Amino acid sequence: MKLLFDQNLGHRLPLRLADLFPGSTQVRLIDLDRAPDTDIWENAAQEGFAIATRDVDLAEIATLRGAPPLVVWLRGGNSSTAAVEAALRARYVDIVAAEESGAACVEVWW
Repeated sequence: MKLLFDQNLGHRLPLRLADLFPGSTQVRLIDLDRAPDTDIWENAAQEGFAIATRDVDLAEIATLRGAPPLVVWLRGGNSSTAAVEAALRARYVDIVAAEESGAACVEVWW
């Protein structure tokens, strides 16, 4: 499973989480940092990414359109990259299970 990290998340996360989510990237690294949410959604669906975001708009798109892609909605407020990394590591099994079950969105709180 690979994640596409939204622009509101650190560009170092793909490297820091490569052991769990190999092949992940961040929208800025693939020139989608100024793209509308619908373009990010389409790219993720075409390229086989789940989307990791703090953005409620992407979670709402997931509710309306369904999966794929899975949206991993990060709900811990303003936090360091290390805190986001720790939350994703702690919820790894739940995230994978959500994707495997065809869920549209999974919330990750910390």
